[in-house]
This record gives sequence, C-alpha cells and structure tokens, in this order.
Amino acid sequence: MTGENGVLTPEAIERRVRELGQWFHNIDLKGVQTAPDHFLGDYPRVKWQRFAHAIPQDLSGMSVLDIGCNGGFYSIEMKRRGAARVVGVDYDDAYLAQARFAAEVSGADIEFRRLSVYDVAQLGERFDLVLFMGVFYHLRHPLLALDLIREHVAGDLVVFQSMMRGASDVEPVRDDYHFWETDHFERPGYPRMVFVENRYCGDETNWWIPNRAGAEAMLRSAGFRVIDHPEEEVFVCRVGDRSAWATPVYPSSGSAPGPNRED
Repeated sequence: MTGENGVLTPEAIERRVRELGQWFHNIDLKGVQTAPDHFLGDYPRVKWQRFAHAIPQDLSGMSVLDIGCNGGFYSIEMKRRGAARVVGVDYDDAYLAQARFAAEVSGADIEFRRLSVYDVAQLGERFDLVLFMGVFYHLRHPLLALDLIREHVAGDLVVFQSMMRGASDVEPVRDDYHFWETDHFERPGYPRMVFVENRYCGDETNWWIPNRAGAEAMLRSAGFRVIDHPEEEVFVCRVGDRSAWATPVYPSSGSAPGPNRED
C-alpha cells in the first residue's frame, strides 16, 4: 500500500520488513523499526553513537566500501554524511535484500553487490574509506581477509570492528624471542586469538575471537596503522607498510627457526 506519489505507507513498510525475515540491523524506516527486539538493544545505532565522531562528518567526494554490509545501517549512514559513492557487499542474499529495501526507503543511492571479503579484488578499485565491521570473527581465514583488503581495496582510511574477548591490556611485543622463552605467551597483554570449534552464542559462524592486543597486531601485520581506538571494539586505521614478515608462504630463503638459532 502506497500513499501519494507512490511513497510507501508505514503499513506497507512494516509488511515488507517482516517479509524480509529476521533483521540483525535495527534501522528506523520512517518510524518502522526493523529489529525492535534486538538482544543488544538499538543495534547497531548504540555502537555507532560511540564512534561516529571518529569518522569524518563530511564525506563529500569520497568513495566508501562497506564490507559485510548486513542490513545496510552503516552504508546508509555514510551516504547521509555525503559520500559520493557507497558500495555495500555481503555474501548473504537475505541481508542484501534487506539492505536494498532499507536504502530505498531511506532515499539513499547505494550500490549493493553479492561478494565475500575474499572476493573484493573483483571490485577493481580502491576506496577512500573502507568499513570492515562485525565480519572478522565470522571468518575461517581472518588474516587473509585483512591482507586482501589492504592489497586490493583500501585507499586511505579503514574502520575495523570485531568482537573481542580476554584482556584489554596491550603490552609491547619484541621483534623476536628465543625458542626457550615462553612466559610472554601467558601474559594477558600478549596478542592472541581463541578458536571456536563448534558454536559461540548459538552461532556456528563465530570462528576466531581476538583479544585487543591480537586485533591490533593483526592489523599492523596486514599493513594498517591504528590511529584511533574510539570504542572498545573499533579501530580507525590508515593504510601503512606491511610487516617485514608478512609473506604469503614460509620464506624460501633465510635461516630456519629452531632451538639453535641465537638471533
């Protein structure tokens, strides 16, 4: 049911929202909430309000890539800040259908494509701002994903968010440790990831969960320089140099590591 000039009525929006299934993003579509009973509250708006200040208020002339766009909340917010071009990608057709509808109701001109993070090279371009929110811990191969983002689509700014567990401490990490040194592995502030073999929080797609030090270390290794940490799970990064050790396979030359290596 539409009103004058073909504008969707609240009743029509409500009906279509329910037809599109369960939403993970709670988005206000002209007074209709897409996920009013979200277990995290008004999500992701409650999180967005804690780090929105860390992203340029005026994105005029900028291109934005939203990897794992889900229902389109962040894509729409980027368009509201004046981004010239916003591309949202996700591998889930249901989420893409939700995102397209949310953008339509919001009057936001956004391109949505079905791609996984491992396929971002197919886009064939770099973006001024890349959002990589709430995807990392759902990946079987998370560091590969960061490498691909750095290699193919990151132009300047990257906003990264991941669920994290463990200590929030971050201790300095030396360039190398002797084979017999092991105490650092047990310290709370040492970079680490925990592997979820089955499910966590009822979700079989939760695979790897870092502590804060682990998230920062993997970002650095992939070639991102953390410039801001505005929210517990959010890091704002600039494209930088990759780690000297960031090779796709075991080095073909050099001394093999082992207990006899003294350097």
